[in-house]
Amino acid sequence: MDDKILEGTTTVGITCKNGVVFASERRASMGNLVAHKVAEKIFKIDDHIVTTIAGSVGDAQSLMKVIEAEVSLYQMRNNDNISVKAAASLTANILRSGPMYVQTLLGGMDGDEPSLYSLDPAGGMIKDTYISTGSGSIVAYGVLEDRYTDELTTDEGIEIAIRAIRAAAERDTYSGNGYLVAKVDENGFEMLDNEKIDDILKKI
Repeated sequence: MDDKILEGTTTVGITCKNGVVFASERRASMGNLVAHKVAEKIFKIDDHIVTTIAGSVGDAQSLMKVIEAEVSLYQMRNNDNISVKAAASLTANILRSGPMYVQTLLGGMDGDEPSLYSLDPAGGMIKDTYISTGSGSIVAYGVLEDRYTDELTTDEGIEIAIRAIRAAAERDTYSGNGYLVAKVDENGFEMLDNEKIDDILKKI
């Protein structure tokens, strides 16, 4: 059943001057049915690389497992971390070999250099400073276009990402049921707990 569930979802990625921020809501829908209310849409690939997914749950889960395995193999063979761009290129090649119904954001840090890529189901790969995917992305982009600057810190980026997801959840019926928020900076990966997210929601 899971591979028939389509996540008409909203995910956001924002490049900040000291890291990359990711956010999503948690609803997984199947037609007009809310199939799951706690869907995982942000995945840690490594301490310096994170992805988000929108689309078929089955395709997304398969893709994440392959990316994680390939990144681990690269690091074992080369005794070094894979770059964010190389990980994005690897993901694009996987998608080109067999299109999957999934749209992916992949980003992270190479040393102190943040970067973010969008990958479409056919393997197209585009680098950008901020990106939203899924059915609520039109609403989320309104917030991102209005508030993004090149000088954002990750703390400021987190607030904007949550604003974007909240706005999408208010207007997109396929988005809702809570928030997932993560960041990657010079200290590595962090998934924010619900208490931190609630504190930010109260502030904004």
